[in-house]
Amino acid sequence: MINDIKNTVFFERKLHKELQAHLKEKQVTILTGMRRTGKTTLVNKLLSELESQNKVFLDFQNLTNRDIFLTRNYDDIIHTLKRQGLDSKQKMYIAIDEIQLVPESASAIKYLYDHYDIKFILTGSSSYYLKNLFSESLAGRKQIFELFPLDFGEFLTFKSVSHGKRELKNILVENFDEHEYSRLKSYYEEYIKYGGFPEVALASNDEHKKRLLEDTLSSYINIDIKTLSDFKESTNIMNLVRMLADRVGTRLDVSKISRLVGLSRQTVQNYIDLFEKTYLIYTLPAYSGSTDREIVKAKKIYFSDGGLVTTLSQVSGGTLFENAIQNQLHRVGELAYYALKTGREIDFVLDKKFGLEAKESPTDSDLTTLGTIATKAGLKKYRLIGRHKSPKFRNYIWGGSIV
Repeated sequence: MINDIKNTVFFERKLHKELQAHLKEKQVTILTGMRRTGKTTLVNKLLSELESQNKVFLDFQNLTNRDIFLTRNYDDIIHTLKRQGLDSKQKMYIAIDEIQLVPESASAIKYLYDHYDIKFILTGSSSYYLKNLFSESLAGRKQIFELFPLDFGEFLTFKSVSHGKRELKNILVENFDEHEYSRLKSYYEEYIKYGGFPEVALASNDEHKKRLLEDTLSSYINIDIKTLSDFKESTNIMNLVRMLADRVGTRLDVSKISRLVGLSRQTVQNYIDLFEKTYLIYTLPAYSGSTDREIVKAKKIYFSDGGLVTTLSQVSGGTLFENAIQNQLHRVGELAYYALKTGREIDFVLDKKFGLEAKESPTDSDLTTLGTIATKAGLKKYRLIGRHKSPKFRNYIWGGSIV
């Protein structure tokens, strides 16, 4: 064994058991997601749980490790690892971090997969890059898993706070839970404002959280985007990202944004596509279950983490709350939104069945309005999701219940 596996305090992630199960499969395990979401920690934990000692962790940020996979004779890779302690006569477990830093490695991994008894576990910070890099060379030989920032349940786990593990289908029929609200509201407010990057969740004060978020954003722009695009002017890219953060929860008008930022419409659209494929943002399509011709078609924009929005923009608390709900819901089903050209809308349509509206302080009249629009959309089920405790009204779901 090559002893390069770090000892790290581990907090359970929901993807953990699924990855554990896949270690038994021959297929290459690929773990992707935005940087700082905890991919390296999770892979190290998986390796530490293996009974086999015939395993190695290689970080491609280390130039020496990169050199191992740059040889033209792929058998030499095994010879190099054998000299460092790996036994090629037994099943080998090879984990590679930041795989996107060595594009040439795809061919080497395919060859080694086909000729040796190796279980590969790979991580990278871009689904766009990894899906394209391995789409042909590892066709039928891989499974891609995505790791997102913490959802609220995982956030509570990182805070060592107990929470119920309930099915969303059950939560959707429950009403406001005053006990859970009183117990968890301060944690939920922190989650709304600072998001779910693991390091940020564990940071002890606001200033430290802000520095970590600024560093994460800087790394994303200067490493991921620079690697994957025709990166010419960082100022324009940052201005575009800030402009998108100012528009969280609104419909995208690419033509207007292109005029404001000083880039061509196609360039702006290309960057929006890239931002989505690299996990910075999500674009939400319009729900088209209704035949009404008055529905809006434009997509709405959300960020993958509320802390990034806080770092980039001065948007209101209600917008941050809506962004948090989007991040909580997108893990559990297909999301869209419904809107009429009159301006009336439903924030989220979940799995084409549930109309869900985020309100900071829900009221009975909000529920009546939602019911009217839901009927227009052809949705029989609808609920309000609230952030705060309403004085008397209780017929809504508290956002912090979605764990």
